Amino acid sequence: MAGQETLGQRIRALRIRQGVSQAQLAYPELSDSYISLIESDKRVPAPSVIELLAAKLNCSATYLVSGVSEEVVDELRVTLDYAEIALQNGAAEEARARFADVLANTDAVALPELLQQARWGHALALEAAGALEEAIAELRRLTAETSAEADLEQWAKVHVALSRCLRERGDISAGVEVAEEALRRLVASGAESTDGAVHLGSSLLAAYIERGDLVRARQLAEQLIARAERIGSPLARMAAYWEAAYIAEVRGDYEEGLTLAERALPLLGVLDDSRNLSRLRMVYAGLLLRAHPEQAEQARELLLRIREQINSSSAGEIDVALCLIELARAETALGRPADAVTLTHEALDLLGDSPRRASAGALTVLGEAYVRLGRTEDAVEVLTRAATHMEEMESSREAAQAWFDLAELLGETGAADGPRLGAYRRALACAGL
Repeated sequence: MAGQETLGQRIRALRIRQGVSQAQLAYPELSDSYISLIESDKRVPAPSVIELLAAKLNCSATYLVSGVSEEVVDELRVTLDYAEIALQNGAAEEARARFADVLANTDAVALPELLQQARWGHALALEAAGALEEAIAELRRLTAETSAEADLEQWAKVHVALSRCLRERGDISAGVEVAEEALRRLVASGAESTDGAVHLGSSLLAAYIERGDLVRARQLAEQLIARAERIGSPLARMAAYWEAAYIAEVRGDYEEGLTLAERALPLLGVLDDSRNLSRLRMVYAGLLLRAHPEQAEQARELLLRIREQINSSSAGEIDVALCLIELARAETALGRPADAVTLTHEALDLLGDSPRRASAGALTVLGEAYVRLGRTEDAVEVLTRAATHMEEMESSREAAQAWFDLAELLGETGAADGPRLGAYRRALACAGL
């Protein structure tokens, strides 16, 4: 297995195999005594010296450092490239399998950069495939091993991904904690005016919104926009505008949300990020539905195009499900609740049985469609499930709204006072009242 020999031992073995003395290998750039120290592992040569010795010994620098042949390295890199392409094209399970192939290769242990790339890709593939528990476990390991000093942007990406997966699983407090601690470390190190800091801030902002902490979220949104415009990079500005659009939506200021989303969209086009571009277009379509119900058909057409795009991108099952949920909203707005029921059931099938924020959202849309169809008992059942899911996942703002909507529906149906008042009390409790 690669890595059993030391660098010095490999140099010595190659030199002897080629019938070269230490003096001959050293001449004219180095001394024979220095070669002796390297071969006995008493000196660690600089990268430039490793390159020089590799050229003299007719091998690659990678082989000298790792003991892995160039042919094996090339094979591993091809597998990684294939995995990356599969992830970008939306084939999450295929990407997951190819990244796993690299991780299972014993030679990869001797190639730390390649191994780290495979682990990061594998975590994203797990997330895209809906395997949130496995993704969280891998991302926790990566956060413990990745250094902000060595690669600040990658360090920030890993923490953002971990916070995002925790929130999607429903553990919002843990998602907030991860993003807050990471952002605190960046600010303390003087790296607050970086793309990574804005990206982390945007992730924290989303977590605050989901937890119902709107005052803190609005303050952070203003700070992020100011910081992003000061930095000036497309990534920072896009992230800040996107999350500020989310804040506006939560406040019910849909026109402002549309404006902010429109500012973020062209920046994502510049960044050539197809997955997030589709996600932001979904946000835009949702805002359009809420701000201008009379343009529901336009929103639906946009969502249908997005659905086609995410099938050929790195979007996972959650992205597809979110698009189906927004399409169901559009169908309900257009007076086609039966079509909305079909779409939400399709989304729920993709999301599986585990409670998730996306599942709770789908149930809410399904409940509204059932109301429009006059299926009151079905509506009460799915809205109760939605509210319970949200409450369990600490989505206090959304849970309060769901319990309130359920109470109103129970009142309209002439239900007994007990269940209706119980729903109101749950709404007040979730709102902190």
